[in-house]
Amino acid sequence: MNTSLVRGILFGAVLAPAAGLAAYPDKPITFIVPFAAGSATDQIGRALGAGITEATGTTVVVENRPGASAMIGAQNVARAKNDGYTILITTNTTHAANEHLYKQLSYDPVKDFAPVSLLGKGGQIMVVHPSSPAKTVQELIDQARAEPGKLSFGSGSSSSRIAGELLKQMANVDILHVPYKSNPLAITDLLGGQISMMITDAATGLPQIKAGKLRALGVTGTTRSALAPDIPTIAEAGVPGYEMGYWFAAYAPAGTDPQIVQRLNALLADAIKSKPAQQFYEQTGTAPEHSSPDELAAFQKEESAKWGKIIEAAGIQPE
Repeated sequence: MNTSLVRGILFGAVLAPAAGLAAYPDKPITFIVPFAAGSATDQIGRALGAGITEATGTTVVVENRPGASAMIGAQNVARAKNDGYTILITTNTTHAANEHLYKQLSYDPVKDFAPVSLLGKGGQIMVVHPSSPAKTVQELIDQARAEPGKLSFGSGSSSSRIAGELLKQMANVDILHVPYKSNPLAITDLLGGQISMMITDAATGLPQIKAGKLRALGVTGTTRSALAPDIPTIAEAGVPGYEMGYWFAAYAPAGTDPQIVQRLNALLADAIKSKPAQQFYEQTGTAPEHSSPDELAAFQKEESAKWGKIIEAAGIQPE
């Protein structure tokens, strides 16, 4: 074969991946959110997607795949083509808590994903219906102690569930857990009086509180929220030492080209600073976060160990 032709073929083979990467993204990116529309994860996914679209002109489609404690959405991305066009926008539910809550997962939170970046961290709010006799955290605890097993709490994420389980453990009360596909669905039943209480993310709970449809009893952080400084922490309102937060992160399917992962990481870094994303962070009290893929992998490992200890201490048996 002609030597020049061979060199040309080899040169083209070397350039092909680079050229493909240079064009990335050259078609719509799909963000899979493993929770229902209106959830905090859905909101941050749409805000970041809008930021990427503003910066690149690339369409970002957000698909909600709720159910099975977010396992359906996570599994969908784990099995997706690893070309950088299907990304999981998720929380500690899928990548720190579920492995301790379930005997069998439909995905591996480590082996099936390529970490991309942390996206944010936030706290939660304990809410009740305005008709509830409980005006404070302590009054809710007193009511639960007076009527063991009668009160119930809903949860649509592991963060929400473990926050409730931790409250039960630390306050030594018996409150029935009612699972939902997503926090907004639990909110709907709380508004309708089907459950007694829930601890939800601020993005989902604050609008209902401000509208007077729900009453806030406490926040899960170590300090009061700047968005609602009149709401005490659960720790100061009756359960000393109580703390429970959540985080958001982006993952690609395992085997995604590291250069594409880095490109995604850079796109998200810019999107976090975009106006749509900043509005989400400011309106929900979520702290913006960005990390390298390796930093997210290390953080996930630490968080998994922490959540495992909390779940074990709460006496929750894997389902």
